[in-house]
Amino acid sequence: MFYSRISKTFLVTIVVLVFATAAYAFAASNTFSDATNSAGDGTDTISGYTVSNVAYTLDTSNPANVTQVAFDLDAAATTVKVSLSGEALQSCTEGPSDHWTCAISGVTATAANNLRVSAAQ
Repeated sequence: MFYSRISKTFLVTIVVLVFATAAYAFAASNTFSDATNSAGDGTDTISGYTVSNVAYTLDTSNPANVTQVAFDLDAAATTVKVSLSGEALQSCTEGPSDHWTCAISGVTATAANNLRVSAAQ
């Protein structure tokens, strides 16, 4: 009986040591190589853009549908997408002086009650 308790304690100790060693080896292997450009964590304020001069274009053959929306941003952006009334985001193309034009498909003028602009530099 005494040897059984010692062997169980010994076995539990060995299992704990094996798991501890494996956990240490895994944690020790989480390193960054010199090839990593950067890594970090932090917070900052998202300043956003001011959207102005919004203009909608209606379909000439069926004026119930919106075919395009154009607007100006107050700063440079590299990627801009829009959504009307929760529809899928549509890509936009940049014109002169931070003026953007976005083709819209499948949205009626009566359903276009919300303009969402997603812009990034």
